[in-house]
Amino acid sequence: MSSTITENQITDTQAYCQQLADKAYAASRSLSGVASQQRIDALNAIATRIEASAEFLKSENAKDLAAGEANGLSSAMLDRLKIDDTRIASIAGSVREIASQTDPLGQIIEGRVLPNGLKLSKVRVPLGVVLIIFESRPNVTSDAAVLCIKSGNATILRGGKEAIHSNNALAQCVRGGLEDAGINPDVVQLVQTTDRAAVGALLKMDNRIDLAIPRGGKSLIKAVVEQAHIPVIKHYTGNCHVYVDNVCDEQMAIDICINAKTQRTGVCNATETILLHKDVVASGLGKKICDALIAKGVEIRGDASIAKLNDKIKAATPQDWDEEYLDMIVAMKTVDSLADAATHINDHGSRHTDAIVTNDVNHADQFVQSVDTANTFVNCSTRFSDGGEYGLGAEIGISTDKLHARGPMGAADLTTYKWVIYGNGQVRG
Repeated sequence: MSSTITENQITDTQAYCQQLADKAYAASRSLSGVASQQRIDALNAIATRIEASAEFLKSENAKDLAAGEANGLSSAMLDRLKIDDTRIASIAGSVREIASQTDPLGQIIEGRVLPNGLKLSKVRVPLGVVLIIFESRPNVTSDAAVLCIKSGNATILRGGKEAIHSNNALAQCVRGGLEDAGINPDVVQLVQTTDRAAVGALLKMDNRIDLAIPRGGKSLIKAVVEQAHIPVIKHYTGNCHVYVDNVCDEQMAIDICINAKTQRTGVCNATETILLHKDVVASGLGKKICDALIAKGVEIRGDASIAKLNDKIKAATPQDWDEEYLDMIVAMKTVDSLADAATHINDHGSRHTDAIVTNDVNHADQFVQSVDTANTFVNCSTRFSDGGEYGLGAEIGISTDKLHARGPMGAADLTTYKWVIYGNGQVRG
């Protein structure tokens, strides 16, 4: 394993962060000249290292889980934090899938010959150095690093303090795999201090870092945006919705609501609010949906009409419409129309993922056009909002911004472009 600095060896956070940024910047320049096959070899070597380090990864993860339990983390948050054999296999598989994907670098986005004979091409190139700030899920360490390597970028990773041991273990696998393939391991830097001042220091290094991507809650996103001197792509909270239309298949509606809420609660694409058309509430389908959720152990917080459907339903407050629970809790509201549902989603959602259940193609089209969200689904669970499910192998996150990427971000979304012009002695008159 590659050697690392421990937190108690860091005495000057500003100087330490400057060193990380300088190393990443220098390494990014060397990486730009690395051939595609060598980067592929590095990713496969990383996957092999992860598999071979399974016991080490689990033992380091156990330290984080023990600390999390002692600090009162919820069961959903502990689930996000956990690394086991199944997840190690999934992490390694994701790395290999990214390795097998088409190299985005050098792709010609568009090209043409100008009237004066100049050959003009718009070509994909790396961004440079990407700072990624994230919470809880240690697999983000490997996913983010690998996507950056695939796209020719260096990266600085700053994970949450609750996963410090797990993140460090995975980063060692990544850096070791880079060394195995003859690539400078400084391409990947992991921030080893939990001092919050480190984030602020890095966000101001616009002469070294080209982009910041924060993944986390509202407070993290707000802090990053306020402090950053560099461009930011926000991966905001997942206040996802399912709207059950008045024209729908009953069993489909029940199945989608159950899956979207309960299949895995502690993730950003789990549904947090279910909107029921008033006719759905009146018809009895609303009660069936509520009863099915309660039978699964879900706490429902509903409006006055919803509360009448089951005596276990709690009264919703205005705050519930804006909440990302990441738990077995869901808010439910009655709406008068599809237009009202879209208005509620646009007012309270996080522009992440929102779904409609309907048998009316015109209603589906209206929903798609009127809801301002990165991922708009028709007749399927919000849980499919995921880079792996989209065939991206993994994702750097799910952008809720509109510039420069939106939705699940794969390797191609970590590139920019430059114009390349070939001439034959032309001069401008």
